[in-house]
Amino acid sequence: MVEIETFDSVWDAIADTPAEAANLRARAELMRQISQIIDENGWKQTESAVRCDVSQPRINDLLRGRVSRFSLDALVNIATALGRRVHIELKAA
Repeated sequence: MVEIETFDSVWDAIADTPAEAANLRARAELMRQISQIIDENGWKQTESAVRCDVSQPRINDLLRGRVSRFSLDALVNIATALGRRVHIELKAA
């Protein structure tokens, strides 16, 4: 019989360590929220890039969910450029 391994999230499945999974989860959530702001404002990629103080290809990567191309620092900088403040909350694992 084949043993099937299950995970709490996709990040837990693809990450090598719990710390890496947590980092991926945080980056993905920031990217989701930034994408939502862009979508809600109806900005095209070029306008989004100017507002986020990044290049249009970077916005394209963000909107396509390419998590591996962004650090937490970069995403915090983008959120700040959009006039947002990032709030981090710790919860028991």
